[in-house]
Amino acid sequence: MDPLSSLLSGIRAEGSVVSHVVLTVPWAVRFADIAPLTMISVLRGGGVLLLPDGTQRALGAGHTALVRGPGPFHLVDHPAALDSSHAAYEITCFTESSECGTQELSGIRWGSDSEEAAALIVGAYRASGHRHERLLRALPPVVVVEEDAEVCAWLEAAAADAASLSAGSQALMDRLLDWALVCTLRSWFDRAGADAPSWYRGLADPVLAPALQSFHDRLAEPWTVASLAARAGVSRALFAKRFTHLMGRPPLAYVTECRMDEAETLLSDTDLGIAQIARSVGYADAFGFSAAFKRHKGRSPSTYRAAAAGAASGPRATR
Repeated sequence: MDPLSSLLSGIRAEGSVVSHVVLTVPWAVRFADIAPLTMISVLRGGGVLLLPDGTQRALGAGHTALVRGPGPFHLVDHPAALDSSHAAYEITCFTESSECGTQELSGIRWGSDSEEAAALIVGAYRASGHRHERLLRALPPVVVVEEDAEVCAWLEAAAADAASLSAGSQALMDRLLDWALVCTLRSWFDRAGADAPSWYRGLADPVLAPALQSFHDRLAEPWTVASLAARAGVSRALFAKRFTHLMGRPPLAYVTECRMDEAETLLSDTDLGIAQIARSVGYADAFGFSAAFKRHKGRSPSTYRAAAAGAASGPRATR
């Protein structure tokens, strides 16, 4: 499994869609949430994102924004809306009730022909375990990608169908949002250049891609620079030089980093024994794995697992 697919396996849209909504100015929507990731697609009209750190990002028709959680943020028709009379809405997902809900959304007009109206699709993504954290670390606080008009028209039609509450509508919208997340991330990574994660840049490189794909498909194999170079079809020296230049670290440093990240996920999200986890990430025994994990993560595997279990059983965050 390639790195992006692996990371996306830890985050899903499941019963989380708010809806396809049409807002008439002046309006403001507050996202009072603990969702790890929220997607806003502007089908018509536009608005301005107001993030907790004061960042403002204008969104127009065709823009899709991914906002990294869990802090609250606003989407408004104009930055001054918060300080003047406006229609106020609030969206909360994954709160204590684990349901996505709205306040005062019953007054939203559907299918308005007003030129000032904004039509949106809003969805929030639920995390399953800790794998998604590596994806979020690769993203800035907000990602904005522009889609073409045909995609927007198709999204609006699909949202309208889901809103009809016909059989399978929730599953349809959940899968639609999962698809949209993959497409949005790939589009942003393609355009991000040097700001894209190193593993994504590597997978786009014709020399490194075969080696990276082989490694991520078979993490437990005893990979060496020579065996990775053989997958790439180049000399060991050329592979190491190209890898270090593009990925920002030597090949085996990257191999160890990926193995330790995967070990973190397995320690947090599974009941596998230390020896089993060691073998699954390429170590012959638990002793060697434990020493490597403590060297790279600062804690032994058992200490890390106990801390993760304690955090998971603690009180949930509320707003």
